[in-house]
Amino acid sequence: MISINNLSVEFSAKSLFDNINYVINDKDKIALVGKNGAGKSTMLKIIAGLQTPTSGSVAVPEGVSIGYLPQHMITPDEVTVIQEVRKAFSKIDEMQRRMDAMNAELAERTDYESESYQRLIEQMTALSDRISITASDNCEAEMEKTLMGLGFVRSDFNRQTSEFSGGWRMRIELAKLLLTKPDVLLLDEPTNHLDIESIQWLENFLLTKAKAVVLVSHDRAFIDNVTNRTIEISLGKIYDYSVNYSKYIELRKERIEQQMRAYNNQQKQIADTEAFIERFRYKATKAVQVQSRMKQLAKIDRIEVDEVDTSHLNLKFPPAPRSGDYPIIADNVGKAYGDHQVFDHATFTIKRGEKVAFVGKNGEGKSTLVKCIMGEIPFTGSLKIGHNVKIGYFAQNQASMLDETLTVFDTIDHVAVGDIRTKIRDILGAFMFGGEASDKKVKVLSGGERTRLAMIKLLLEPVNFLILDEPTNHLDMKTKDILKQAIKDFDGTVILVSHDREFLDGLVEKVYEFGGGQVKEMLGGIYDFLEKKRIASLRELELSKSVETNTLKAKPENTKSAEESKQTSPAKKLSYAEQREREKILRKAKKKVEEAEAEIARIEATLKSIEDEIANNSGDQDIYNRHAETTKALENAMSIWELASMELDELQS
Repeated sequence: MISINNLSVEFSAKSLFDNINYVINDKDKIALVGKNGAGKSTMLKIIAGLQTPTSGSVAVPEGVSIGYLPQHMITPDEVTVIQEVRKAFSKIDEMQRRMDAMNAELAERTDYESESYQRLIEQMTALSDRISITASDNCEAEMEKTLMGLGFVRSDFNRQTSEFSGGWRMRIELAKLLLTKPDVLLLDEPTNHLDIESIQWLENFLLTKAKAVVLVSHDRAFIDNVTNRTIEISLGKIYDYSVNYSKYIELRKERIEQQMRAYNNQQKQIADTEAFIERFRYKATKAVQVQSRMKQLAKIDRIEVDEVDTSHLNLKFPPAPRSGDYPIIADNVGKAYGDHQVFDHATFTIKRGEKVAFVGKNGEGKSTLVKCIMGEIPFTGSLKIGHNVKIGYFAQNQASMLDETLTVFDTIDHVAVGDIRTKIRDILGAFMFGGEASDKKVKVLSGGERTRLAMIKLLLEPVNFLILDEPTNHLDMKTKDILKQAIKDFDGTVILVSHDREFLDGLVEKVYEFGGGQVKEMLGGIYDFLEKKRIASLRELELSKSVETNTLKAKPENTKSAEESKQTSPAKKLSYAEQREREKILRKAKKKVEEAEAEIARIEATLKSIEDEIANNSGDQDIYNRHAETTKALENAMSIWELASMELDELQS
């Protein structure tokens, strides 16, 4: 559909892309990956037509529409949310105006046999098809469904956009973009400001309703669930894999090993050739051979190896000073802003050494409760901090509180103690501040770099209670893995406010859900919580159906009139074509559920086979790795089944 041809981009004589070629097909769901600075966002801008390459081209067929969501944007302040989102349908209005103009021209013309008349007919047909595909009979319902899927409530619709934070404004732009139904969606970090429920809704939308998608994201669970193709940008080249991210990681490892073998062989060849030249350079009898070897050396196409961190650094932070058995005891804690009660009657106890997650929609009070714990805002009820509790707090704005006059190295050197001071350079390197980057002033760092630096600073302080509010925003996958391992090894207590399922998985053993003014405690990890929530939602749906059925049974006298009304109301009848289309959509949805169930059954059988092997004591370390990978695959398959089931339930109801 879209063809990228011989694309090259240079910045300050440095090549970002070098003669890149690939095609974006009709139903592709592509993850664009690569280390920071590889050019992922630049690639999206070039495809969107917002940036011009140094050479090469992007061929977009006529009539193919592209929608682009950047990381940062500006939303008008003088309109309401619903007014801004309604702009998504302005293109339909424009197309309709063009159609009206063509109809008017057609009515006046009489040159029925001319080529221009035939072209006009063809243009009208194409435009009519475009309008019928894009337009919706119920724009208002679509807007409401999309906004609520992204976390808004109906009372938000008529609020001014100026009342919302940058993260919520990004959701408004995302809603507009999804409603335009472009042929190709370009998404740059779309999950940065979304909560778990909104991310799951977006996953479902991209899987079931979007056409082609190209996305940049550091949310591993999100890209694994959505994408079926991975394009890596590395050293100015691309590597194209027809698999999702997890499978790509395995294939990439194999590719790097092959590259290293080829690189080492070439280096040996170069060294041998240079040694020959040096040895016989001044011997007249060997002049011809020396000249020949020098020409060979000049012609060698040097192999480049992708930069891989092989240090395998394990961060060992200072041991946590022992605290009391119960670092946090909350009893009927509540917080209100004026008439708005954020939450109330929050009662829970966090034990020493526990790692827990605060989850829920944005605005339900997660960060507010953290601020109550930190004593930053007043609240009702009782909140006791245990004996000898030393809190290390990472707020969402923590990066902006760093001393801008210090260098990166000095910032960390001021908080490091003991043996860790000898490893500052290694630690900074692990968080991508290696070499000259460690001597940069804080004031010249980007937002993501500041976040990483603030996280290192916090994790080196001798505390026994970590409270981390959205710590993974702006962090790439490698850095998140290092941070996750560091928190796992931390022997103190941890509260994590996060929407990153992959990050929370295996890290927390208890989840506190914020919603509806309540704080509910659920034991188990993040996927246990999501599964329980899904079952609870299905029970609520069944309960509502049961109530509806009982209500109808309780009023038999209305049955006849209701049936008569149904028969005489043409608005509720579907045409034959509409019935066929609905049946087709339902069949597809049922097929997705069946395929997902079959995949779950297949993985469960594989898992049982592996567990039988382990039980028979016939497994080595490799089998435990396979068990972990298969368990993870099962969790992903369950997530896909969940999304498919929700879609089917929605269609059937």
